[in-house]
Amino acid sequence: MTQRHSPLHDIKVLDLSRVLAGPWCTQNLADMGADVIKVERPNGGDDTRGWGPPFLKDENGADTSEAAYYLSTNRNKRSIAIDIASQEGADLVREMAKRCDVLVENFKVGGLKKYGLDYESLRKINPSLIYCSITGFGHSGPLAHLPGYDFMIQGMGGLMSITGERDDLPGGGPQKAGVAVTDLFTGMYAALAIVGAVRERDSSGLGQHIDMSLLDCHVAMLANQNLNYMTSGVAPKRAGNAHQNVVPYQVFASSDGHLIVAIGNDSQYRAYCNVLGRPELGAHADYATNSQRLKNRVALIKLLEAIMLTRTRDEWIESLQRVGVPCGPINTLDQVFENPQVKDREIWKTMPHPLAGSVPTTASPIRYSETPVQYRMAPPLLGQHTREILEELGLEDRAGS
Repeated sequence: MTQRHSPLHDIKVLDLSRVLAGPWCTQNLADMGADVIKVERPNGGDDTRGWGPPFLKDENGADTSEAAYYLSTNRNKRSIAIDIASQEGADLVREMAKRCDVLVENFKVGGLKKYGLDYESLRKINPSLIYCSITGFGHSGPLAHLPGYDFMIQGMGGLMSITGERDDLPGGGPQKAGVAVTDLFTGMYAALAIVGAVRERDSSGLGQHIDMSLLDCHVAMLANQNLNYMTSGVAPKRAGNAHQNVVPYQVFASSDGHLIVAIGNDSQYRAYCNVLGRPELGAHADYATNSQRLKNRVALIKLLEAIMLTRTRDEWIESLQRVGVPCGPINTLDQVFENPQVKDREIWKTMPHPLAGSVPTTASPIRYSETPVQYRMAPPLLGQHTREILEELGLEDRAGS
């Protein structure tokens, strides 16, 4: 029987990125088997190494040098410390680029040209190189020269105009997401784009430049909200925890806490009304279809809110799940990792670590049936693999670069 390898086992990635969007992209490539070489500044390395507390604790409970932020996005990689601002360092990266399949960077537009590490320079020495640039606004347009950060893009790109409580209610106003969703989506889009370019190279033999923009990816991910505007001419507004297109699809207060009810179709709505003991609401002309429920949202929700207060959260969840109505609690992260489903899926994993003995990591959601993700290496220490990598490339005489 032929042995099957990880999907990207024969792909070597030169990772010049730092912080989140780029490292998130390359961690996904590494999880799929790519050999990712993380190039870091000798003094300090990736900025996120210092973005703590919290820091990883050693076996005695003392802080190590590794911040939790950095650990979240750099597993399965090797680290090499190189000063690319020096002539020797830039020359070394060029030598490495000759031997790599993919390069990922998130410098400002044109920032690597002065080192001879831009796409046009490197394609001359490696025509098959796939070169992915991640910037705030892309390599064209009036804002291309500006830096971009997740928080500001969440505002510019429209997410904060539809996130948060309604403006006419207490606590209303702009609200960012609880994680850097723009960076994360850009990292995922970039990984997908790279895999596509690798597939295309199988037939052409040639690489190409991939221009990934935080703003582009952010606007793209707004999905149905974009089309709500594009088809109606009316810009959606903040709706709190309610859905713009589906009713009821929101948070409800129970007698002892809150739960989410997410009705996806009219049959689920009727089942929901039966559990509430109000089957007539399921057949009422004003509420029988989702379109009617949208038109009469205020009146319906007022009725439902009063009913939901009559039982406990867990009583509602048990009764609704029994008849297939989507619902669930609002968990804190400690409750998330105690959830039997999360435990069964082994989303909390542990890897050996040279400073702490072990380090936790969040499992990849990619579940291949025959070539599962391998958790090969903990996020590397700064420059941990410098000599090893140089020896593999036959460049051990450059170890001081």
